[in-house]
Amino acid sequence: MIIYNVTINVDQSIHDRWLIWIKEHIPQVLATGKFTEAKLTKVLVEEEMGGTTYSVQYRAKSREDLDAYYKEDAERLRQDGLTKFADKALVFRTELEIIDEYSVTFN
Repeated sequence: MIIYNVTINVDQSIHDRWLIWIKEHIPQVLATGKFTEAKLTKVLVEEEMGGTTYSVQYRAKSREDLDAYYKEDAERLRQDGLTKFADKALVFRTELEIIDEYSVTFN
């Protein structure tokens, strides 16, 4: 499995609009059929550059699914955010390969 992690630093001037938008955007990304789930998280670190930082983690079943997303969907879906927020939302993307997973079960 692959995690496609999108980290976004959001300027306070657009924060509330961006948060509404991202909650609509994530289901659009999932609707491509390339990912099985997504998590929206807030990064709990005080940023020197200001703003608030979020991470969206999309889980893909395979490298092929992620590559298909890049080829077929990514540009179109990224453009919407760029058009609306320009340089007020700085984005950094990483790919993570899941090696192993662990969990705790409480009785």
